[in-house]
Amino acid sequence: MNWKFLSRKKTDTAKPKKSKTREWIDAILFALVASTIIRGLLFSAFAIPSASMEGSLMTGDYLFVSKLSYGARMPMTPVAIPFTESTIYGNMKTYWDGIQLPYYRLPGLGDVKKGDAVVFNYPAETVPRPVDMRVHYIKRCVGLPGETVTIVNGQVYTDGKIVKNAPQAQTSYLVVTNGTPLNQDVLTDLHVEVRGFDGTSTYEMVIPTDSYSQVKNFSNVKSVTQVNEPKGGADSRVFPQSPLFKWNEDNYGPILIPKKGTVIQLNDSTIALYSRAIEVYEHNKLEIKGKEVFINDKKADSYTFKMNYYWMMGDNRHNSEDSRFWGFVPEDHIVGKAVITWMSIDSTQSFFKKIRWNRIFRPIHSVEQ
Repeated sequence: MNWKFLSRKKTDTAKPKKSKTREWIDAILFALVASTIIRGLLFSAFAIPSASMEGSLMTGDYLFVSKLSYGARMPMTPVAIPFTESTIYGNMKTYWDGIQLPYYRLPGLGDVKKGDAVVFNYPAETVPRPVDMRVHYIKRCVGLPGETVTIVNGQVYTDGKIVKNAPQAQTSYLVVTNGTPLNQDVLTDLHVEVRGFDGTSTYEMVIPTDSYSQVKNFSNVKSVTQVNEPKGGADSRVFPQSPLFKWNEDNYGPILIPKKGTVIQLNDSTIALYSRAIEVYEHNKLEIKGKEVFINDKKADSYTFKMNYYWMMGDNRHNSEDSRFWGFVPEDHIVGKAVITWMSIDSTQSFFKKIRWNRIFRPIHSVEQ
């Protein structure tokens, strides 16, 4: 037997070695697929664009958002350029909405809890875009499906019980001194923002909850009074933007957060509160003909909700556009739970001071209720 011949034959049929170019292409494709799965099902990154969550989360914080916490939401707009915003270079879309899939969420580690910092798609967008292509917001959940929310002098209650504020939550105060100037360096260290000064003794300040007692105990401070809109003072900006409700950002409600299966009777008040949920979020045709209400061309006296809804508010209560101004967040808008700050950049500082080193890889805590 010719063993030499057989050996050559085996060598001749061996799998050809990949070229360097092919190896690079395969590595890049693997990285794209792996990162798409991680971003779609496990985690995604999010940057804090505004001051609505200060001092818990700062403008310039970069977060990891866990999609496992509540279960990953499957793409509703499957044809899109990965790792991009919904629009680039102005109004150029990075997606095609010709195919839309129904809302579906994989099982998660748990449900949205009161006190969680939640990332979601902005529900009140006026630009007609698919849900998963809308702008991302982050707020703290302060009300769960089926609960009734009331705000009294800036304090949130659900079903009559106080909702604890985040330790770094902020709100506005009038601080009256004896005329001696306050130390600006100390205020900066306490994360106190001075918004106004009458030139003599009275300041308007935004003070974090955990700095309040220190400011109040300054030797030159005579009084610290929370700034609130008075009860009964109607603010046309707040949800539902109806003259039927004399509400404002500091004295608001009571308002029932819909839960899947919640039944409401349809009248002038409930239509003002829930028409957007019925029409926009749950995709029904709602018409009022005289004193009669029609849903999907059928006369209706009541409505049963198909989804759960949430009430979201910023920790910086007097500098936050939140549920007080645009209402409920539907469950299909929920993206995930903010779990860690992996980077923080202060754009107001010089180059060598831009990075807030004390915030890097800092966990984001829920407020235990």
